[in-house]
Amino acid sequence: MRLPRGLGLARSFVLAFLLVPGLAAALPGTDDVVMVIHGGAGTIRKSEMTPERERAYHEALAEALRTGHHILAQGGSSLDAVEATVRYMEDSPLFNAGRGAVFTSAGTNEFDACIMDGRTREAGAVAAVRRIKNPVSAARLVMTGTRHVLLVGRSAEEFAAAQGIELADSAYFYTERRWHALERAREKERVEGGGGGQFGTVGAVALDADGDIAAATSTGGLTNKRWGRVGDTPIVGAGTYADNATCGVSCTGKGELFMRGVLAYRVSALVEMDKLSLGEAVRRVVNDDLVALGGTGSGGLIALDKDGVIEMEFNTEGMYRGYVRADGEPHTFLYRAP
Repeated sequence: MRLPRGLGLARSFVLAFLLVPGLAAALPGTDDVVMVIHGGAGTIRKSEMTPERERAYHEALAEALRTGHHILAQGGSSLDAVEATVRYMEDSPLFNAGRGAVFTSAGTNEFDACIMDGRTREAGAVAAVRRIKNPVSAARLVMTGTRHVLLVGRSAEEFAAAQGIELADSAYFYTERRWHALERAREKERVEGGGGGQFGTVGAVALDADGDIAAATSTGGLTNKRWGRVGDTPIVGAGTYADNATCGVSCTGKGELFMRGVLAYRVSALVEMDKLSLGEAVRRVVNDDLVALGGTGSGGLIALDKDGVIEMEFNTEGMYRGYVRADGEPHTFLYRAP
């Protein structure tokens, strides 16, 4: 739990009182900082993971958490923390965002990203961009530097370049692993008539020392998706949502399902209107609502509420995920608990 904001001297007195041995347990709690992240959900089998690759994912998730925690521990905002954390994951070839993004059916990379401020419920997003090195930073500039929420394609790239956001050519985003995944998906489409898959996303939700929640999500979409396809990630309420009064949410999975169910907002609505706990709301959304839309084994989400409660729920074989609290110790996970 957290002390309310705006208590002034009274709040300072209570915080000082916590230093007296034995009294802390009797008080509602101290200000805390919390961050939860995901690096995508999907077919993540321990039997198919080498020890080296498994270690690489744990290390990358831990470093992403340390990146955000460092900002929060210095009194920085949740917005700064989620942007920096997602930027780190966009720069890693391990995750399906930025440098590690999957390929479209045309052999190109296209990115979507969104960021939302739970204090004001302002949001910014970009979609179907190809040259922006860190789409999450472009999304934040849409939020703070325009009267819009979502910019797409060439317009978003021109805006980002004018704001000093770094662009990169296609060679920067190319990874051998993702190209081979596209080739396998094309062959599956030729033989079986299907061919999309390997969904994945990165996301972060943070609670800062002022009690403000922020959420950010970034993705390369689905392997072999049609070029120009946009998923749930940049759609406020579908793949990303934040409201100080309830929670912050970042989703990962088959985006069309999350869009149809407006599932990120659905978590918040269940907390606010149905008075469910965050855990109850998250489990209903992932295990009932998502499944009812045809989403068995198709995704998951992370969520964090105003009291610092963390939820990481998914109905796939695994989800790259982790969290960190005030002590700064990262906790990272890849597979479903036995």
